[in-house]
Amino acid sequence: MRKPTVTFFRSAAAPAQFPSDGLPEVAFLGRSNVGKSCLLNALCGARGLARVSSQPGRTRLVNFFRVAGSSSFYLADLPGYGFARVPRTVRASWERLVTSYLEGREALALCVFLVDARHDPMPGDETLKGYLDQLELPYVLAATKADKLGRGAVSRRRQALVGGLGSQAREVVTVSAVTGDGTQELWKTICAAARERATLTVG
Repeated sequence: MRKPTVTFFRSAAAPAQFPSDGLPEVAFLGRSNVGKSCLLNALCGARGLARVSSQPGRTRLVNFFRVAGSSSFYLADLPGYGFARVPRTVRASWERLVTSYLEGREALALCVFLVDARHDPMPGDETLKGYLDQLELPYVLAATKADKLGRGAVSRRRQALVGGLGSQAREVVTVSAVTGDGTQELWKTICAAARERATLTVG
């Protein structure tokens, strides 16, 4: 897969700081330990692009990365949920920020909803699914850390997700930031969604 040209654009703590140029956006959502930053780096071919921390929940802002090319767009890394050991008030502020981004964001072309391939969906995952379905937002379900499982287990997990958490998803893919498995398929889906949104915006 040809690696895209991706650069850090901005961190946003409030809607006023979100990009205003109307370019399509693809949002990455998931638990705070699901490997969002690792997957972003793998997709973009840049190890240090998105900060990877050993402490879950370090992403407290919406981090935007600009993809340059024939179809330019943004990748938006949203704060995770779940294991972060933070005060309730801080967690609530994260939720407000994520909600303010997802609701009514016209530039949003696709959500990449990440879950850990090694585990059954957790309550927070089910809550996010319900929220995305309620808002009728397009999303792809990506099961990360697939390299931790055998091929048969990966296949079974994908089938379970297709019939469950990913029943309303455009696609269900299994990916590994370590081996690169599934990343090319996911990147093609992301680019296609961005192009589709750009066409609708122009039209």
